[in-house]
Amino acid sequence: MANDGEYETNEETAGLRTIAKGPLAHKAAHAPATVGELVAGLNRAFPPADAKRWDRTGLLVGDPSAQLKGVACALDPTLSAVREAAQLGANALITHHPAFLEPPTRLSPLGPGASTSGAVAFEAARLGVALANWHTALDVSAPAQTMLPGMLRLKATDVLEPLARDNSLGYGQICAIAPDEDLTLGALAARCTSVFGRAPRVWGEMDKRLSTVCTWTGAAGNAAAECVARGIDALVCGEVKYHAALDASQAGLGIVELGHDVSELPFARILAETCARMGVAREKIVVLDQNDAWQHPETRRV
Repeated sequence: MANDGEYETNEETAGLRTIAKGPLAHKAAHAPATVGELVAGLNRAFPPADAKRWDRTGLLVGDPSAQLKGVACALDPTLSAVREAAQLGANALITHHPAFLEPPTRLSPLGPGASTSGAVAFEAARLGVALANWHTALDVSAPAQTMLPGMLRLKATDVLEPLARDNSLGYGQICAIAPDEDLTLGALAARCTSVFGRAPRVWGEMDKRLSTVCTWTGAAGNAAAECVARGIDALVCGEVKYHAALDASQAGLGIVELGHDVSELPFARILAETCARMGVAREKIVVLDQNDAWQHPETRRV
């Protein structure tokens, strides 16, 4: 990450915008000294009040009074992420997804009768790694409005599902395509492949010309139907249910399905940059690589 707060321009981070907004417009007067101060700063950047009611936001595991030694940022709080954070000297693992939505009924090492979430919480407590996350509060934030559009060289002009308190924030970014750009669904899919390094699943006619595109991180929910209702030409999303995609594509909507994690992995860098803008030394921040959660096996002719 560059020292001025801009993201580096490469295939992994291409197009991400500077995230300085409101209280983070300038570097904090003093760096957060404790886990609790770090969490409080991230709560200011991504207010828990903006999160869905069913979500869990902020510190889930750990001592807020613990001295902050280092920060690891990732998409998912997995067992391997907790252990890697500890090995790297980070005692705070900041993620997009929460370690759990329903609290685990048992905290123990992973084994018969133990849940993964309970094992993650147990291992984090054992190693002294605090777990905190900003999930749907990050989904609707100002950085989220420019993340996918910026990476895909699109310009967001509106929000598909705006927040009541601020219609510039919310879920889904509607992007207008300049008439002289002549962007097709196939070209957009190829652009996604180049930027993310993964081949997406595409619904619709590849030669369909696009004038509007909506980007949406993670699970699309009802976004496909909303795009059809508003006459939007294409949806780029993390994942979409089969029948929702089938119905929407038959109604004329092109869909580029990146993969849930593929669409949200860049959030880890936004969390890292936010920590840096709060005053955490960049050498104490690491972004964990979670690109290998799944693979496309080669297709072999038998």
